[in-house]
Amino acid sequence: MNILLPWLLNWLQLYGYPALWMTIFVAAIGLPLPISLVLLAAGAFSALGDFNFPLLIVIALSALIAGDSVGYLLGYRFGRVVLNWLGEKKRFGLFSPQVIRRSQDYFQRSGGIAVFLSRFLVPALGGSINLLAGAESYPYRRFLIYDTCGECISALLPLSLGFVFGESWEAIGDLLTTISGFALLTSITFYLAFQLYKLVIGARRRRATEAGRQRESRNLTRLKGKKEAPTEMLQKRLDSLPL
Repeated sequence: MNILLPWLLNWLQLYGYPALWMTIFVAAIGLPLPISLVLLAAGAFSALGDFNFPLLIVIALSALIAGDSVGYLLGYRFGRVVLNWLGEKKRFGLFSPQVIRRSQDYFQRSGGIAVFLSRFLVPALGGSINLLAGAESYPYRRFLIYDTCGECISALLPLSLGFVFGESWEAIGDLLTTISGFALLTSITFYLAFQLYKLVIGARRRRATEAGRQRESRNLTRLKGKKEAPTEMLQKRLDSLPL
């Protein structure tokens, strides 16, 4: 369990719904807090009669969407400035203007899926995805649609599990933490494998291109030699004629 969880649960029991909303809100912006575990515990407390379950759903969804929107707006306001600065003269040798343009094109095509999956499958990346969506000027309406759909799962799943399992919510929390960590490691592994695959394919294509250029150069040299040979023979004959 997260070391912050006891403090957050104590704050939840002392201040109730406002504490829950504020905790979820700041976590959605990007602060690393164990929100899934807090929602799981809140669902369990609801089963014991401490909270109203439908009201918990409303509070969780409103806080999550509001925090995600703030993260998007921060990325929209400041993220593009940072990306443009990184792209100038290829700062740090990593971010060329071409790389940044490719990332923008990719996010415009597939950013919605990234937003949706990061809400519940890999929540640790949610804050970064929000900032990136804003920085890439991803349409806010589309962002809001994918975000809301993903956050519905993100809020309902732990709340429902906590409500169903009640006092056993801590065991379920350990299981969810394990699954989330595994999903994060799997995502990183697939990403690195994909980047390695692109590097290998790119190297093979460059070698094939270079080999083709070399063959073409040799063929041109041979063709030029064949054209020059008759000319040399004719010159030798002309030189051998008596004056």
